Amino acid sequence: MDNESLKARILEIAPDAQHEENKQYLTFLIPAGSLHNLALKLKNDPDLSFDYLFCLSGVDYGKQLGIVYHLTSTLQKHSLVIKVRTDDRINPAFDTMSNIWRTAELHERKSSICSGSTLTIIPTSAVSFLKKTGKATPCAKIM
Repeated sequence: MDNESLKARILEIAPDAQHEENKQYLTFLIPAGSLHNLALKLKNDPDLSFDYLFCLSGVDYGKQLGIVYHLTSTLQKHSLVIKVRTDDRINPAFDTMSNIWRTAELHERKSSICSGSTLTIIPTSAVSFLKKTGKATPCAKIM
């Protein structure tokens, strides 16, 4: 599937997605409420088959916090970047992708601790990066 067909398919699945110009990857900004549903379709649709999350980064945009997901299909040979953001810097929350792509779990935990964000639908409650005090030191910039 070429990038134009892939773009049309994603906008069909998530009409509220915003396409962002990027020279390397097809990139979309997705409303947080649409992320989990889109991710399920990206993985399970045989024409898309995004079976591998190869990078996940927590991002501090200044007034917003976000997560950037880099996905690829090893079957279809196409890649995609999905971004999600929130204006809530006090209690940021995003749906976890670890129940869709297993590789997300460790990256989400690290990102969650550094940014202070909350990931919902987390399969386990263990957090492996906390000090013995159980308190995290957020890496996000303080505004």
